[in-house]
Amino acid sequence: MPYAYCEQIGKEIRDISDEIPFEIPESWEWCRLSDLAIKEIKRGKSPVYADSGSVLVFAQKCNVKTGRINITLAKYLSDSVISKYPQEEYMQDRDIIVNSTGTGTLGRIGLYSDRDNPNNLPLVPDSHVTIVRVCKSISQYIYYILKWYQPYLEESGEGSTKQKELKADRIKELFIPIPPLAEQHRIVAKIEELLPYIERYGKAEEHLTTLNTTFPEALKKSILQEAVQGKLVPQNPDDEPASVLLERIRAEKQELIKQGKIKQNKNESVIITRDKIPYEIIDGKERCLADEVPFEIPDSWCWCRLSNVSIIQEGAGIRTYQYRTSGTQILTVTNILEGSVDMKKATKYIATEEYLDKYQHLTLNIGDIVSSCSGASWGKTAIWDYGDTVMLNTSTLRLRFFNDTAYNMYLYWLTKTPLFKNQLIAQLSGMQPNFGYSHYSKVLIPLPPLAEQHRIVAKIEEIMPMIERLTQR
Repeated sequence: MPYAYCEQIGKEIRDISDEIPFEIPESWEWCRLSDLAIKEIKRGKSPVYADSGSVLVFAQKCNVKTGRINITLAKYLSDSVISKYPQEEYMQDRDIIVNSTGTGTLGRIGLYSDRDNPNNLPLVPDSHVTIVRVCKSISQYIYYILKWYQPYLEESGEGSTKQKELKADRIKELFIPIPPLAEQHRIVAKIEELLPYIERYGKAEEHLTTLNTTFPEALKKSILQEAVQGKLVPQNPDDEPASVLLERIRAEKQELIKQGKIKQNKNESVIITRDKIPYEIIDGKERCLADEVPFEIPDSWCWCRLSNVSIIQEGAGIRTYQYRTSGTQILTVTNILEGSVDMKKATKYIATEEYLDKYQHLTLNIGDIVSSCSGASWGKTAIWDYGDTVMLNTSTLRLRFFNDTAYNMYLYWLTKTPLFKNQLIAQLSGMQPNFGYSHYSKVLIPLPPLAEQHRIVAKIEEIMPMIERLTQR
């Protein structure tokens, strides 16, 4: 029984049925690419470059990723080596180019045309480019077939990851399906008719992929921005205004100062509103804040400094020599993830005796908002929900509204907004982020009525899981 597909090499005839990529019409034939070439398929030579000259060197970078040829990237060949290039080594119109070195460009297919070379300077390929030359009548068709093979060629490199090489033999042995010439021309015409649509589809898909990647995060920011502008949930006229809430917070704060639990802020301010414009009063001096507040807030809300309504506490500067293998655990920036805390991620301890003697005031409490405030991870915040005794350390900070006069979860979500983070960034004095009490205390925050704070948080916590599911699709 005859083989479906056989190949004769010398006197040997072997079955190649398993190597044939797909079935073809009866009027077509299979052949190796090397059988179609009118010049040996091989790379160019290692060139000697010059600042000027009469011959250009075609390098891999001239075969641009977009599928176009860019001769302006070619360098000049030194006149001293021109004589070493026989005429057939010069590139010709309709030569097919295969990039043959290096991950990222290896296997890329290009088709050279004299129209790509407006100055008509002779071209020779360098040693990283393989030239495939076939009859011009079939070159466009062969180019498209090799484009189909491009993913295979990209994976066919040999050698180290950084310097993979595509051997010419891999290109020569490619199976090429050959239709009748008239059909080749019809195939090429149809491909070129469809290419603009494919390119538009590719751009649309790329745009959609970008949207799918960036949209959930952008949507989160948008939701939080709506929340702090009073646009996420409706206002209720029966809610106690935030101005009354602020008075209670001030009274609570004064009580804590009397008890010695917090220190008096020498620059304590009061922000009032007239005609929807906020003014800040410090030591009896009034200053307009119209240029500092980025948007209007509902009438029942108030602007205030973060230090007016919350406890802001930096961690201790624990030194390396103070670390122990056991004792009281220390919170580090490594433990703070975006939205959660992982105390198993990195474990550091201080002697319990030293903690009891010096650092009990830095003990974290359930519900504290912990934040990394320096380095690349700055701005990551989470709610502290561990029951074990853990203390703040260098580059960490905690926030908390004074007692229950305001809703701590509202403050937590507020720290994630562009409004909050941009005010910290504006205070940067160097390239390395390093924030503390002096920076956080100046942040202006919009404070809603307490009941509305709860409604805002409830709506955010309803929406955020839906957005998270978008990222998992």
